[in-house]
Amino acid sequence: MKCRTIVITSGKGGVGKTTATANIAAALAQSGYKVVAVDGDVGLRNLDVIMGLENRIVYTLIDVIEGNCRLNQALIRDKRLDSLYMIPTAQSKTKDAVSAEQMEKICADLAPDFDFILIDSPAGIEAGFRNAAAGAAEALVVTTPEVSAVRDADRIIGLLESMGKSPIKLIVNRIRPEMVKRGEMLSVDDVLDILAVDLVGVIPDDKSIITSANSGEPLIFSAATKAGEAFKNISKRICGERVPFMDLFDNDGGVWASIRRFFSKG
Repeated sequence: MKCRTIVITSGKGGVGKTTATANIAAALAQSGYKVVAVDGDVGLRNLDVIMGLENRIVYTLIDVIEGNCRLNQALIRDKRLDSLYMIPTAQSKTKDAVSAEQMEKICADLAPDFDFILIDSPAGIEAGFRNAAAGAAEALVVTTPEVSAVRDADRIIGLLESMGKSPIKLIVNRIRPEMVKRGEMLSVDDVLDILAVDLVGVIPDDKSIITSANSGEPLIFSAATKAGEAFKNISKRICGERVPFMDLFDNDGGVWASIRRFFSKG
């Protein structure tokens, strides 16, 4: 298959895009695809920690760009999955240390050897986001069901559209069904009405995500959790499988029934 390059981004920091990058990359690799996750968030390196690879870093993305090493020397192979790799970034540089042209070249050089390249982008609309996204053809936008996060996601989606990224798909993270039922949190339907992009996944708020991040063990490797299952389902949908959304509302219909109907349209 032709390599697919996907940027994973958000309008607001702290909504879980790096966790999403790590888990989707691992889930795709677990399904047999050769995957590399590239940390494009220069200066705020976290992908290596979430993936449990921070102790194996020798070279970074910046070393490749500055000519201190070859591209394959910066690749870290995951010991749990032979087909999963990561390229870390530097903590001591600013977000403009990687230009759009340099990111495009990195992705072009990686493409012959991989099925998927996932780029963890800086949050927000500054140059760091644009440069990280430059190498990608597709985009996943992560938001939480908060008004400020959704508003910022709307801005990012507009920028991605102007950059010609397609498709652009949405992940809604940290849904709390009980708060949605009480009207204390935006529902997924509310978010979709505002953002008007296709939904690829909904991640329930799950304390296991914190445990996973602290231990460097992506959720898809651990015992079954709803969040881990949701990330696996996202990876399947990215590959074109028609996977029903989990019922987080204990089969009482309502909001979740409408989300299933939404998904059944496409």
